[in-house]
Amino acid sequence: MTLSWPNHPITLEEWEALPEDSVNKLEVAEGMLVMSPRPLSWHQKAGMRLGTLLDDQLPDHLTGLLDVEVLITLAPLTIRAPDVLVTLTALFETNPPRYPAADVLLAVEILSTGTRRVDRVLKFSEYAEAGIPQYWIVDLDDPTSLLAYVLVDGNYELSGEHTGAAALDVSGHPVSIDLPALTRR
Repeated sequence: MTLSWPNHPITLEEWEALPEDSVNKLEVAEGMLVMSPRPLSWHQKAGMRLGTLLDDQLPDHLTGLLDVEVLITLAPLTIRAPDVLVTLTALFETNPPRYPAADVLLAVEILSTGTRRVDRVLKFSEYAEAGIPQYWIVDLDDPTSLLAYVLVDGNYELSGEHTGAAALDVSGHPVSIDLPALTRR
């Protein structure tokens, strides 16, 4: 099957009309399609574990999710799919096709070889401009580490650098994460 890619900034309607791609991860940045390979096994395992850990430790009104679409801006269209995010359970229960950035309390990106710069620079600024209160960047290189940022006056400030067992906070709720265990069998 040959996929025809638009050669112009796309709209939300055009995005929704695209066929599903099970091989690549697709996002939209300022109207342009962005493609990256699906993450490798450790990345997927870490995302699954982190999403489950957050979901299990957070109160019932908050929900941890994996790889769901977040509408950053409508025009120009920017849609990202953080590896993990936390949102309100009431919104999750409506099963939306994507989550407005205003309803995302925490976005988490797990670094991959091809996404390091995008996650550290581009998504860092996009998520801050969209008003997402917390952003975590997880690096699986030994030792596994996590950089935690909080939004202060429209900009992210580093609130902690973690390795090993990390005691963190999500929207005022404590969570504990054993970072090396994220990729352990």
